[in-house]
Amino acid sequence: MMIARYRNSVRLSLAVGLLAAVTALSHSDDEPAAWTPAQILKTKVVGEISLSAGGKRVAFSVASSHLDEDRSEWISQIHVADADGGNSFQLTRGEKSASAPEWSPDGEWVAFLSPRSGAKANLWRIRVNGGEAEQLTDEKGGILSFQWAPDGRSIAFLMPDPKTEVEERAERERQDALVVDENPKRARLYVVEAAQEAKPVRPVRRLTPGEMHCGGQPPGRNYDWSPDSSRIVFTHQPTPRVDEWQKTDLSIVEAASGKITPLVATEAAETQPIFSPDGQHIAFSCSETPPRWAAASQVKVIGSDGTGLRALSVTFDRKPSLIGWNSAANGILVGEVFHTVNRVWEIPTDGSAPRPMTPDDVMVSQPVLDPSRTVLGFVGEATDRPPEVFTALAVSFQPKPVSHVQKLPSLPWGASEVVRWKSTDGLEVEGLLTLPVGYKAGAKVPLLVVIHGGPAGVFVQTCLASRGPYPLAVFAARGFAILRCNVRGSSGYGKEFRFANQSDWGGGDYRDIQTGIDALIERGIADPNRLGVMGWSYGGFMTSWTITQTKRFKAASVGAAVTNLVSFTGTADISGFIPDYMGGDFWDEPQRWRDHSPVMQVKGVSTPTLIQHGDKDLRVPIGQGYEFYNALRRQNVPVKMVVYPRQPHAIQEPKLLLDAMERNLEWFEHWVR
Repeated sequence: MMIARYRNSVRLSLAVGLLAAVTALSHSDDEPAAWTPAQILKTKVVGEISLSAGGKRVAFSVASSHLDEDRSEWISQIHVADADGGNSFQLTRGEKSASAPEWSPDGEWVAFLSPRSGAKANLWRIRVNGGEAEQLTDEKGGILSFQWAPDGRSIAFLMPDPKTEVEERAERERQDALVVDENPKRARLYVVEAAQEAKPVRPVRRLTPGEMHCGGQPPGRNYDWSPDSSRIVFTHQPTPRVDEWQKTDLSIVEAASGKITPLVATEAAETQPIFSPDGQHIAFSCSETPPRWAAASQVKVIGSDGTGLRALSVTFDRKPSLIGWNSAANGILVGEVFHTVNRVWEIPTDGSAPRPMTPDDVMVSQPVLDPSRTVLGFVGEATDRPPEVFTALAVSFQPKPVSHVQKLPSLPWGASEVVRWKSTDGLEVEGLLTLPVGYKAGAKVPLLVVIHGGPAGVFVQTCLASRGPYPLAVFAARGFAILRCNVRGSSGYGKEFRFANQSDWGGGDYRDIQTGIDALIERGIADPNRLGVMGWSYGGFMTSWTITQTKRFKAASVGAAVTNLVSFTGTADISGFIPDYMGGDFWDEPQRWRDHSPVMQVKGVSTPTLIQHGDKDLRVPIGQGYEFYNALRRQNVPVKMVVYPRQPHAIQEPKLLLDAMERNLEWFEHWVR
């Protein structure tokens, strides 16, 4: 097995009770000697960066957990700093979050979203040099995202349809039966005046009509003003159904009249449109035809008049995320995962090969450009460094720290390294190995295997104290080694690797994990008699599958898992997902679906298993957890299922996230140690 210890890196991670642990969060006088779940919850979430013109100042959001007897939530506020990290201060305050900051073109204001006037997010702005925040909209739909017009006189925003008065009355009178897929709430593009002389709360004007859901799925920015502020190019699909991301097209709407002109409408999925600096061209991401859930796309450019469509060179992973045009308007900057690092690349518009803008050992997450396209802002972190904001010149990447918001104790970290091994068919697989704190060479230690979601997810070099149900820093502090495998099907290793699990969930990916464990046993690190396995979503599928195939693990934790491919497809909000991966519908290939469903292989399982699931999970409905739980319970397997109320596919509330971390720690310490 080849081992490559990675160099110091910076990169972002976003991911998130027991009463005693919650109480400990508010008493930091006694610094702990090692990481605990409560300490992990103190790590702030940093992101949503906006650069002023010339990149001289940076606005960004900082979210921290707020917990007391009646509260369990993440509250974010806007901070501002000079690009070199000087003159840093918190711009917004209050009991309600402020998020998604964006500078006005003149640099005098920062606009942001906040629900401070009610239950839904509305648009606000505040002078950077002082003063109270000013409310610009008072809408019931809840604004999802926004963008200043380049002339600063108006703001475009995306908002789903609110309930009508008739619907609200029916709800009050308990006569609100719903017909599935009837009257969907589409997201629309609106504009609101931003001139300073206008009234504080302004009327808004809807730009997109009828059968058009704007912003893609999920509805993000996916729209862009023309440089002269006259037009907006945007992504749209027929309805809000998640499956219909495959039907996304591009159109242009005139801001004054609302006239819509189709731009690109093919059998591919077109997203992420961005105007060129002169307004003559639009770059966008275009999927392969037909669009696949495993995803393969490339950047294309078209004239804003709909002529001259051309494809640019493909990137290594075929999953570029557009950042913007370069300052010379002859290249497109994109972000993309490369193995275990997020990088920025430039794709020349002349068709030549992409070139890296950032090193292969530096993590660059949430990258944004300033309006002049010369300065790059991003969030950076390392396994032993929590996330902060950085800036760098786009053409000469020398990062400068901007934020200094993490106030964590100096606790020891487990050393991490990139590891590689050969799977059973000779395919090279990569992962991240974290050793226990204070590990001595030659010692055999318990090993915990963590499996990512997706399956097209990927483990990158994130901080071990990142928010999530598996407390990696704590596991390492308690003497566990941790292996995070980027098995076939993962992003970051090229299209062929990402598509290598088609019709084979639980096949090659399972063997990739087992050979990785074997390699660490052969190295003398992992104790073969003390192994644990865990994962969320697809990682939960692989965990539940794994314990139906082997008894080598002493314990397992199954999070929000797909356990029955048929019932999952019939109840999830992505009914086309498994058919795409399995090569057809279950009524055409019933045996294949049965053979790849963990619940159908569950006879004889004996591994003690913890199951965690949110009861409001639409992506993987909670019935998937109950099916596996009852199958294990009826065979007298040691099993515990924990249901997290109000939680979607990922646990959002800090107290419940803390509970999940504590339970996973307790489970593996009891069964594996």
